[in-house]
Amino acid sequence: MPFSKTIQMFIFEGNPNGRIMCELSNWNGRVYKISRNELLEFSQRDDAENTGVYFLFGKDEENNDTVYVGEAEKMFSRLKQHLKDSEYWNDCIAVISKDNLLNKAHVKYLENKFYLLAQNAGRAVVINNTIPTCSSVSEYDEAMLQEFINNAKLLVNTLGYKVFDTIEDTVVKHSNTEQYFFIKAARGADAKGLMVSDGFAVMKGSVIANSTVQSMSDSLNKLRNSLIKKGIIDGNFKLTRDYIFTSPSLAAAIVMGRNANGRTEWKNAEHKSIRDIEES
Repeated sequence: MPFSKTIQMFIFEGNPNGRIMCELSNWNGRVYKISRNELLEFSQRDDAENTGVYFLFGKDEENNDTVYVGEAEKMFSRLKQHLKDSEYWNDCIAVISKDNLLNKAHVKYLENKFYLLAQNAGRAVVINNTIPTCSSVSEYDEAMLQEFINNAKLLVNTLGYKVFDTIEDTVVKHSNTEQYFFIKAARGADAKGLMVSDGFAVMKGSVIANSTVQSMSDSLNKLRNSLIKKGIIDGNFKLTRDYIFTSPSLAAAIVMGRNANGRTEWKNAEHKSIRDIEES
């Protein structure tokens, strides 16, 4: 059973859109959120040159979320080098050890694992040119580093970046169990989905309608075409991976090829809609 956690958060200069420092009770890690424009202010921290891993967040030309995963023996010095890069990033998360006990092998291991987590979650385009090398570490260090990863993921998520969260991490459970919902409708629509904390996930292998009705809104058509262009929906109108929509209605509309109320269209195996369950 998961335990509750106590998070300490320090907001520099009282600006929630600026620099933020996060810690967990009884953990030797520390997480900083820093905007590109405030990187020089970060250099004034005593631990700015500690060893750790970092994540650079931005948008690509098609407005997709992007992330770069890196490691640093001297954090500020490494981040400063990225200021010379083209402006593919706006915000940075730096994860360090307060006692600076992480060594080069540790952070190479962490870099590889966070890279794989981001790839597996599929919430952002990972823009590293190569897969980071995974260092060999002892069983003792591996256990310590896995705890470090879990705690860092929690704080990164708390700061608003869900880039490492999979469907399983965010699924909303009813009576402690996952509950699937289904749509089987006109023009071949046959889909399965789950309620998640940040919307509604339609599962890999689900089939959307092979055409849309004339009254379907331009914004929905644009999203549908974008998913097809990106390969998330293939030539057989099948989802190639799990995909999270911002709401059940948006998910239902893409699946059915028309405007739809997802809270009544999605039904579980007992033919109860999301609305039925919410109001019961």
